[in-house]
Amino acid sequence: MINRQFELQVFRRKGDEIGLAFSEQPSKSDKNIKITKPREIKVWGLPFKVMTETILKTLKRQGYRPTALSAQREAPFILDEISGVRLGLFFFSLKPLRNVGRMEEIVSGIDRMSDEEVYYWYAKCTNGRNALKSRRALRILLSGE
Repeated sequence: MINRQFELQVFRRKGDEIGLAFSEQPSKSDKNIKITKPREIKVWGLPFKVMTETILKTLKRQGYRPTALSAQREAPFILDEISGVRLGLFFFSLKPLRNVGRMEEIVSGIDRMSDEEVYYWYAKCTNGRNALKSRRALRILLSGE
């Protein structure tokens, strides 16, 4: 089994506004296997604000202090596999949305998912040609149209 590692990197936008960049890091066993990795995905503004509480809880479970989420931080946050997969779903599903109520429904829905469901949807949402359709399907499943 490949144990994947994920990173969150704080970045600064327009003055004091901060955002986060999510990416999956290649594992040591990936050197000899050609695996398509999901690209880096960035969130800021409203989607970032809606999922801030979830991000802080995740970072705390990973041993980081909640105050570490600031624009001055240069080192990325390293996440274990299940935390990274779960946060990845938040990033993939919230990024294109602008309706706060819908975002909150999605956050709540992903929080209620079992680890197996999270892995299933992460695989669907990062799988090549159908990834965008799967992300839309997840948003519809959790919050309607």
